[in-house]
Amino acid sequence: MTRFRSALAPLAIALLGLTAVPQPASAAPPKPVPSVAVPQQPAAAPACAPQVGSATVNPRLTSLFTSHGNDNSSLKDWTGADGTYSLRLPSGRQLWVFSDTFLGQVNADGSRPPVVEEGGTTVFLNNSFAVERDGRLATIQGGTDDKPEALMPPRDANHWYWAGDATLAGGVVEVTYQEYERFGPGAWDWRWHRNVVARFAPGRLTEPIGVHDLPSGNGVAWASGLLEDGGHTYVYGVEDLGSPKYMHIARVKGRSLLGDWEFLTADGTWSPDEADSARVMSGVANEYSVTKVGSGYVLITHDTTEALSPNIVAYSSCSPFGPFTGKQHVYTTPETGGNIFTYNAHAHPDVAGDGLVVSYNVNSFVNTDHYRDVSIYRPRFLDVTFR
Repeated sequence: MTRFRSALAPLAIALLGLTAVPQPASAAPPKPVPSVAVPQQPAAAPACAPQVGSATVNPRLTSLFTSHGNDNSSLKDWTGADGTYSLRLPSGRQLWVFSDTFLGQVNADGSRPPVVEEGGTTVFLNNSFAVERDGRLATIQGGTDDKPEALMPPRDANHWYWAGDATLAGGVVEVTYQEYERFGPGAWDWRWHRNVVARFAPGRLTEPIGVHDLPSGNGVAWASGLLEDGGHTYVYGVEDLGSPKYMHIARVKGRSLLGDWEFLTADGTWSPDEADSARVMSGVANEYSVTKVGSGYVLITHDTTEALSPNIVAYSSCSPFGPFTGKQHVYTTPETGGNIFTYNAHAHPDVAGDGLVVSYNVNSFVNTDHYRDVSIYRPRFLDVTFR
């Protein structure tokens, strides 16, 4: 089975909160992590907080990804993925950044062949891009058409990269990735290992021009989300203990993630020492977002305070680094139920929509569901309005 399949078992355990997922490798047990002193949820929303108005399906993006995923004019194109980050390129085109990705044929009945590793023709990669221009998508992967590879290929069979958020710095695309590693033969024997940023030339997205280490010494996976605000780029991360998951916040001056990082501490100040990074709040997912809406800042996340929750929620703050309070319900994902679960909702402020565009991912705990129905493993898109 592919790594995508084996990853489902520990994800299920994490979502159900039955036990903690394996922790990052370290020479010694991790020291206690401080927490920012913020009011316990639920707490009243701040005065600057926008109120959620409505959340409806975004028809343009739904149609775009359905059409592209089902189009057999090329049998080497994207047919499904998760991750789903976005970035506006200097040319005006929209870059879509994905983690686990299927490429290949879609059958007339809406199924797909098994992956190559199982004797089929479907290619499975751990990361990819798609570029949107004039209402059409073009798939971008590494390698060649005859032998496609991930854009960020693994160093060996026991490592792989999943994508985080992206930014544009000095005309260069910077995409964050988290490297994961397998440390044993069991289905659950894998863990987060480190954070990196890959830099791409906008006109040559098939291969990074450089890969650089990011802070990785405190067990935090950066960057669940990025926000450019007030001369800084805020970097949002997650300390994933399965249940709970904790938000952490860092920032750099300007737009490039290669600058000097500062970490939000327990007393609300900033420190250059990653060990001082504090737990801001629990209840976030591995992917989430903070977006400026009106005079406030809105955190969008799947609600991980509930096991296998179908609920997307919002919190608000008067600053990009919290505290985030006033939990509001945004949307209940209709796909959730039986084998199917949804996860990792976050916003796309650079994508045009009737409100704030929010995506979420859909998956199944049953391996063969992804062969039987290609529509499962594709992002869904919402337009969320505020008042």
